[in-house]
Amino acid sequence: MPDSAVGSSERATTGRTAPPGRSAVLAWSAAGLAGAVTLTVVLVLAAGSAAYSVLGYADPGTVTKLGVNLLRLVVDLAGATCVGSLVFSAFFTAPRRSGTVSADGYAALRFGGGAAWVWFGAALLMTVFDTADTAGQPISTVLSPTAVLGLLNALDAPKAWLLSAALALVVALSCHVVLRWRTSMALAGVAALALLPPVFVSHSASNAGHDFATNSLVFHVVTASVWLGVLIAVVAHAWRGGAHPEAVADRYRRLSLGCWTVLAVSGVIDALILVPPRQLFAVDYGTLVLLKVGFLLVLGAAGLLARRRATRTVRSGDAHRGLLRLAGVELAIMTATLGVSMGMTHTPPPNLLDRDSTATELLLGYNLPDAPTLLRFVTMWRLDLVLGTAAIVLAVVYLLGLRRLRARGEHWPVGRTASWLGGCATVLVATSSGLGTYSPALFSVHMTTHVLLNMLAPVLLILGAPVTLALRALPTAERGRPHGPREWLLGIVRSPLLRFLTHPAVAALLVIGSLYGLYLTGLFERVMEEHWAHQLMQLYFLGTGYLYCWMALGTDHAPRRLPHLARLGITLGLMPFMAFFGVIVMSGSTAIAENYYRTLNLPWLPDLLATQQLGGIIGWLGGEVPLLLILVVLLWQWQRSDHAGSARSSEEDADHDEMVARLAESRRG
Repeated sequence: MPDSAVGSSERATTGRTAPPGRSAVLAWSAAGLAGAVTLTVVLVLAAGSAAYSVLGYADPGTVTKLGVNLLRLVVDLAGATCVGSLVFSAFFTAPRRSGTVSADGYAALRFGGGAAWVWFGAALLMTVFDTADTAGQPISTVLSPTAVLGLLNALDAPKAWLLSAALALVVALSCHVVLRWRTSMALAGVAALALLPPVFVSHSASNAGHDFATNSLVFHVVTASVWLGVLIAVVAHAWRGGAHPEAVADRYRRLSLGCWTVLAVSGVIDALILVPPRQLFAVDYGTLVLLKVGFLLVLGAAGLLARRRATRTVRSGDAHRGLLRLAGVELAIMTATLGVSMGMTHTPPPNLLDRDSTATELLLGYNLPDAPTLLRFVTMWRLDLVLGTAAIVLAVVYLLGLRRLRARGEHWPVGRTASWLGGCATVLVATSSGLGTYSPALFSVHMTTHVLLNMLAPVLLILGAPVTLALRALPTAERGRPHGPREWLLGIVRSPLLRFLTHPAVAALLVIGSLYGLYLTGLFERVMEEHWAHQLMQLYFLGTGYLYCWMALGTDHAPRRLPHLARLGITLGLMPFMAFFGVIVMSGSTAIAENYYRTLNLPWLPDLLATQQLGGIIGWLGGEVPLLLILVVLLWQWQRSDHAGSARSSEEDADHDEMVARLAESRRG
């Protein structure tokens, strides 16, 4: 199906006309962009060379300083536009029954693809400019390939921009070939990932508290990009007179409220870590934090007023004009706020200048002055902002779905609810209790959290049948209207990618890989040295364990269904690998990640081989117990299936006997 043909008949029959209100949106957008550029230039020039001297760097010159910050402004705008356009295509438009995107979805995809090309080019230039800026050299001195490659090999920040550029290129190329609605959802996820590499080398990733600061900044950056990008996509949609403006306006109102809340919470967390409250009015970074807070409060108030006015305009029948009115003020404020963000990236926070941080704080983000005890495991809580927050949110959402079912008078097994809540509690304990706190410092504790996340929590979560509950609780979207959460969930569950990942061989290989590929190759030490890699490792444990248990248990609506014998065989086949891994770890003569553990410089650190042997035992036994639980569930399911089959067979035999008796009676008559 050629690109130009997508939605041609749809456009011809809708009779769309250009809506009024374009000039106002153009004026607000120009004002916001001018404000962002002005704030960036003023803040960078006002900082002078102080931002470099306090870090021990040389001043690279005005051209380099302005270039790197203005380029970052372009990167942020282009990245937000790309991500928001893809989110709009996937979640704000009504795809066709064939699964292809509508004309509006296609337009958003192409708009996002154009933004991705700008994003790619600007991020590629950022690699060179950030290399010069970080090295404290004028841009003219690093333009040669030899100089760039040499500095690139020694610095982390330019590598992050290079990775972001590569992902943006993948998105840009994909936007030209993607026509399926479900694929646009995956593409939006890839674009969101492309935002993150620079986050992991930012000010928040350094010194004490960087575990909190980095996680909160991930939420902050992704949420801000989605909000600004969707707003731009809404403007483009209204500009071209797109379909379903009322639904778009309603969905955007809900999105903006959620985004504002996440931005406020994550921004407060990040600010409190980077700037102690007593220094908010004493340092330049604190002033920028207060300025950004002011912009956020104005954005919330102005957005609320604009949404009320826009709602009245939409309801009065002028829907597209209402959308443009909704967007104008918010777009100007959000764009101008980017200028403050550029100033914050250029100004080192007090946290970064703290020279008294210990080796443990630099690696973990917090101190561990005392050896672990049972009491400390129970009382030393440090919330994991990613998995810990996810566990709490998922428990609440599950209970809300259960309440909706009960309000309709439908029954839901208590055991499933208890299992789901138990799985969420397991994730919370593994990541945020004393276990999660001491996990990076002791291999035995790490293996405990590994088992909890990779085996026990997934078993409990799958037995809660969350997909089945969601499909029963969520309403079905009206035909011809944009899809809702139920359709999004079905699109994900029925996707070819998820069907591939839940193939028995693939799912089992992913679980085994989390053992042999991580701990026996030296990869574990590299992962533990970076907070983002440690976070990704935990997500991998939970995700691969969930995929495997989803396939093996078969108690929830899944991408593929396997017979009981096949699932039983896969589970039995996995058990020897768990045992063999435990034996390898216990009998090892060299400590895993020895340099990393020594670098922590903990006075109470026990014998590394002794704690490794204990970890091997935990990995062996802790992995076998959940597998035994899966076997018990499988055998129980098999028995129930046989009884149900016998009952159906008996009923069929009785019906057959009755039919034969009636036939004989009729012949005698």
